Amino acid sequence: MLTRQLLCTLAFMLWWTLADAQQIQIKGRVTDLQFQPVAEADVLLKNTAFRTKTDALGQFVLSNIPKGNYQLIAFALGFEAYESPIQITETDLNIEITLLELSSELDGIVIQAKREESFGISRLKSVENFGIYAGKKSEVIELKDITANLATNNPRQIYSRITGLNIWESDGAGLQLGIGGRGLSPNRTSNFNTRQNGYDISADALGYPESYYTPPTEALDRIEIVRGASSLQYGTQFGGMLNFRFKEGPEDKKIQAVTRQSAGSWGFFGSFNSIGGTVAKGKLNYYAYYQYKRADGYRPNSGFHYHNAFASFRYQATEKLMINGEFTKMYYLAQQAGGLTDRNFEENPRQSVRERNWFKVNWNLASLNLTYAFTDQTQINVRNFGLLASRQSLGNLERINVADLGGNRTLIDGQFKNIGNEIRLLHRYRIGKQMHTFLVGSRVYAGNTAARQGNGNNGSGPDFFYLNPDNLENSDYQFPNINTAVFAEHIFQITPKLTITPGARFEYIKTSAEGYYKQQVFDAAGNLIVDNTIPEESDRSRAFVIGGVGISYKESKALEFYGNFSQNYRAINFTDLRVQNPNFIVDANIRDEKGYTADVGIRGSISDVLFYEMTLFTVFYQGRIGQVLRADQPPLFLDYRFRGNISDARNLGMESFIEVDPLRVFKKSVEGFRWTIFNNFAIVDARYVNTEDNSIKNRKVEMVPPITLRSGTTLKYKGFSGTFQYSYTAKHFSDATNAILTSTAVEGVIPAYAVADLSASYNWKWLTLEATCNNLFNASYFTRRAEAYPGPGIIPSDGRGFYVTLMARWP
Repeated sequence: MLTRQLLCTLAFMLWWTLADAQQIQIKGRVTDLQFQPVAEADVLLKNTAFRTKTDALGQFVLSNIPKGNYQLIAFALGFEAYESPIQITETDLNIEITLLELSSELDGIVIQAKREESFGISRLKSVENFGIYAGKKSEVIELKDITANLATNNPRQIYSRITGLNIWESDGAGLQLGIGGRGLSPNRTSNFNTRQNGYDISADALGYPESYYTPPTEALDRIEIVRGASSLQYGTQFGGMLNFRFKEGPEDKKIQAVTRQSAGSWGFFGSFNSIGGTVAKGKLNYYAYYQYKRADGYRPNSGFHYHNAFASFRYQATEKLMINGEFTKMYYLAQQAGGLTDRNFEENPRQSVRERNWFKVNWNLASLNLTYAFTDQTQINVRNFGLLASRQSLGNLERINVADLGGNRTLIDGQFKNIGNEIRLLHRYRIGKQMHTFLVGSRVYAGNTAARQGNGNNGSGPDFFYLNPDNLENSDYQFPNINTAVFAEHIFQITPKLTITPGARFEYIKTSAEGYYKQQVFDAAGNLIVDNTIPEESDRSRAFVIGGVGISYKESKALEFYGNFSQNYRAINFTDLRVQNPNFIVDANIRDEKGYTADVGIRGSISDVLFYEMTLFTVFYQGRIGQVLRADQPPLFLDYRFRGNISDARNLGMESFIEVDPLRVFKKSVEGFRWTIFNNFAIVDARYVNTEDNSIKNRKVEMVPPITLRSGTTLKYKGFSGTFQYSYTAKHFSDATNAILTSTAVEGVIPAYAVADLSASYNWKWLTLEATCNNLFNASYFTRRAEAYPGPGIIPSDGRGFYVTLMARWP
C-alpha cells in the first residue's frame, strides 16, 4: 500500500514538472496610434485569472500560461478595448498592441486620435492624415470650441490662439484671408501653402500662390497650421502649410440638416445651409452646403454679393479601399472703396474717394482621392485635384492723391487652369522594440495662368470687358507652369521618448512666359506719342534639393521638447512681373528666394489646469524679395515702390501661448461650468542684412510687427458660452526703407492698434443663438497700405459692428 502511494506521488510530481515545463510567457507592449507607451493598461486572458498591468514603458508580462487557445484583451482609460485570439503552443509570445482612443474616427484608412487640447487649440499628432509632424511646430484650431463671429470669418477671433500671426483686414466679411507668420507678408496668405482637405486651393501654388478663396468657417471642423518645417512635405513656402478641414456628415444619422441665418451692421446678411449623413449601410458619408452673403460695407462703395457651394462624399468601397470626392464653387462681386491718404484717414476713415473700382472672383475646385491599406502597417493615398478659376479687377489704378476725373479704367484679368496629383505612401515597421514610420511621396502639378491688362470702359459699373481685346494697351501673357517633386521623411523612434525625423525634397520647377507688353508715352496734353509693342518669351527651369531634420523628446504625455531645421525655397510671383502700375516697378532680374527656418520649443500641460507652449525661431532669406521706396524715374521723379531681391534678411523671434483654468488652479469646480484665460504673445526682430544699400541696411523688414498680443477669457456654463478678447499689434512699416509718411500713402508707418471683441452663444436643444460685437470700443485703425487693389493707399478696418446668428439643427 505504501509502495503504491509512493509511486502515485512520484508519478504526479513528474506530470506536474512536465506540465510546468510546457507553460509559456506572453510578453508585449501597449502603445497608442503614435507609438507612445500606454501605462497602467489592463492586459488579461478572457475567462481566466491571468491578468496584469503595463509599466511606464507600456510593457507587460503574463507568466505560466498553459498551452491552448485564448482571447487576449487590453484596455485603458480613454481607449477602446482591444481583443484578439491567440494560440499558446511551444514557445513564448511577444505581442504588440495598439489601442485606439475613444474619439478616434476614420479619415480614409488612416485613423486620427484625439489630440491633447485646451479650449479651441490643439496640435497635430506625430503621424496623421498621411503626414509626419514629429519635431515640428503645429497648431490646430478646433472650431467647435471657438466662440466667435463665424458668419464673417473674423480672423482676429478665429486665429487668436495661433502664435506670431500678422493679420490683414481687407474686408469685414471674410471674403479673403490675409495672414502671415514669423515676419512674412500677410498678402492673401501667399506665404503659406494653402490647402483644403489636403489639396491646393490657391491660384498657382508656386507662380501665383495667392488665395482669393477662403473656406467658410461655418463649414469647417478644424484649421491646421504647420510652420516652415512643412516645406519638405508640402512645398517650399517659408510660412508653412495652412489646411482647412471640412465637416462631414454624422455617422449615426442618414440625414441631418443645419441652417444658420445671420444679420449684422452695414446691411450684412448671411445664410448658411448644410445637409449630411451616412447611408448605404454605413459605407457612404456625404456632406454639402450652400452659403450666401451680402452687405453694403463699412464705407461707401464697398458692397458685395457672395455665393459658395460645396459637396463631398466618402465611400468605403471595400475593407481596404476608401474613395473621397469633392467639388467647390465660389463666386463673388465686390465694389472696392479704394485707399485713403493719411490726411483722409485722420479726417474720416469711413470716406471713399473711388466709386468706379470693382473686383470679381470665380473659383471652381474639384478633387478625387483614393486611400488603400495594403496592411495595417502600410497605406497609400492618391490625391487628384484641379482648379478652374478667374479673378478680375476693374478701376482706377492711379495713386490715391490724384483725383479720379473719369476716363477709361484699367482691367486686369487672371485666368487659372491647374491640375495636380500627389501620392503618399506611409509605412510602419519595427526594429527591436521600437516602431518607426516612413513617408515617401511624389507631386506632379501643371498650371496655365493667363494674365491680361488693358483699358476698360469709362463707366462706373462692374463692366468687365476690354475696349480693345485683340490689342491690349498694357500686357497680354500666358504663364505655363510645371512642377514635379519627390519627398521623404522618416521618424526614427530612438527610445520610447526620443524621435529624430530627417527628411528631404527634390523639386523641379519650370515657369514660362509668352506674350507682350506695351511701352507708351503721352505728352502733356494726354496725347499718345509713343506706342511700342515688345514681345517676350522666356523659360526658367530649376531643380534643387532641400533637407531638414526634427527632434522630439517627450518626457511624458504632458511635456515635450522639440526642435527643427528645414531649408526653404520660394518661387517668384511670375504673374506680377508685367502688371503696369504707376505705384511700383518690378526688377526684370528678380529671382527666387532661398533660405531656411529653424525653431526650438517646449510644450505641455499641467494636470489639465494649464496648457503652454514657447518657441524660439529664426527665418533667414538669401535675396529676400521686398519693396524699396525710390524716386528716380523721369520725367516727374515721383515716389514709387521698387520690388526685387533687395537684400538678405533674418527674422528672430519668440512665440508663447498659455491657457489656464483658474478654478482648477484653486481646486474648485462647479458642475457644468468652465472658465479659461489665454495669452498669445510674440516678439519678432526682422532686419535686412548683408547689403551695401544704406537706405535699407539694418532696417526693419516691412510688414513685421515687433510685438503682437492676443489675450482673452472664455466662460462656459451648460448651454452658454462667452468670450472676450483683446488684440494688440505694435507699430511697423510698409516698405524696406521704413518711410514714415509719403504723399501717395502707399508707403508709411502702420501705427500700433488695439481691438477688443465680445462674442456669446446659447444652445437650447436644437436651437443656438449667437451674438458678437466686433471692435467693441470702436477703435479707428488700419492694418495695411495697398499699392494696388483694393487701394492704393490706406485700407481702413471696420469700426464697431454687431452681428447675430440663429442656428437650427434637425434632427
